[in-house]
Amino acid sequence: MRLSFDFKGRTGRPGFWYFTLFQIVILVVLQIVSKSLADLALLVTLVPMMAIWFRRLHDTGRSGIWLLAGLIPLVNLVLIYFAVLESHPEENSWGPALADLD
Repeated sequence: MRLSFDFKGRTGRPGFWYFTLFQIVILVVLQIVSKSLADLALLVTLVPMMAIWFRRLHDTGRSGIWLLAGLIPLVNLVLIYFAVLESHPEENSWGPALADLD
């Protein structure tokens, strides 16, 4: 919750994919229950979803501005490729390596 509106820093692969899985499960369940609840949940999670994408891109050494590339058809595949890449093990412009945060 504390990182829901934090666009700075880094997020590793597990944190990113657990958040994504949790969001998909919640949205599917809500879609079954009520489409309007699912729409509301999507709006509520829009900013945290963008924040975690920014932090994941930072972790791979890229700027969060890459998220705008997702507006171009088929470029979404490039964003998914970036999301599955390993973290940069060294400190970068957006913070120390995740192992250094312990």
